[in-house]
Amino acid sequence: MTTAPLRTETDDYATVRTTVGAYRISAPLVRISGDERISLLDQFLARSGEFVEPDTVREALALNADGTPFAILLHFEIGDDAWLLPRTEVTADELRAYLEQLDTPEDVTIEVEPEGWGASAFEGPTAWSVAAKFVDFDISGLTLHAVTESALPDEPAALAHLARVGTTGEYGYLLLSNAPGAAHEAVLAAVAEEGGAPVGAEGLVRVQAEAGMAVYAAGFAGLTVNEADLSWMVDWNRIGEFHGSDDLVQPTPESARLAALAAPAESRFTAGSEVTAGGETVGTVLWQAPSANPEEELVLALLDAPFWVPGLELAAEDEQGAERPLRTVTLPRVIARSLTTRIS
Repeated sequence: MTTAPLRTETDDYATVRTTVGAYRISAPLVRISGDERISLLDQFLARSGEFVEPDTVREALALNADGTPFAILLHFEIGDDAWLLPRTEVTADELRAYLEQLDTPEDVTIEVEPEGWGASAFEGPTAWSVAAKFVDFDISGLTLHAVTESALPDEPAALAHLARVGTTGEYGYLLLSNAPGAAHEAVLAAVAEEGGAPVGAEGLVRVQAEAGMAVYAAGFAGLTVNEADLSWMVDWNRIGEFHGSDDLVQPTPESARLAALAAPAESRFTAGSEVTAGGETVGTVLWQAPSANPEEELVLALLDAPFWVPGLELAAEDEQGAERPLRTVTLPRVIARSLTTRIS
């Protein structure tokens, strides 16, 4: 009897970049029901829900009372319910405490971790071929940020919704169901048929970081909205109208900002290390992506203006105390294969 070789984060990275990788979502779901649910969402989401269409999903930012980022959330509008799914790390208890401080309209019901519901996702340049197995129409008709009713092969009575939304810059889909175990098994079977595999966090996080979504894993590290480069997620015409917005400050060219830097392969940096230019400190290392891409290391740092612009040669000491070169780079760092893979 032979056993399959153990997969590494490099294997998982290659799977997401070349075929399709599946993973179970562990973040706590929230279901919000009632006719006034959009009014509730507008109390704390930094983008208005006034023009949100049914059967769609969008990404939105929620703030703490002091204006710092609380979480990035997916907001689904499905039937008579709104669903929230955190993209950044937040616990169910933290979500409950956050939502309890809001003025909830009488007809609105909030359920954190509604019983029986869960989600799975699959991403990669051939992910669309997996998604096609869960709908009865041409999968190319499911546009980005659209949601549709779905069916599970072995659970015809189960409720399921398929959304075209992802985290990696490759084709991405999310399956939300009240039979999450059966849904995940169905996803794994369909992914295997297409030559894909289940993937772990390390390889997935690396692809997310290269796509410009490193904060999903790295968190906010005490950064402001502007420092975390999340100003684009704020509707600045609504300042004073949503939780925490009174303390927001418009970004300026002089603001320090989160930036991506490339380093030689196998370089390892400790969070808090100084980033220098010509011997002068210009920033601080905040997080390093997993080393799943053998070509280079990818580091996030908070850099003073104007050192966050791409193409600058900087430096930092590695874990052994040796100075290593760093170069500011643009994101996405890798050209997604999905850009040249047609849904057919």
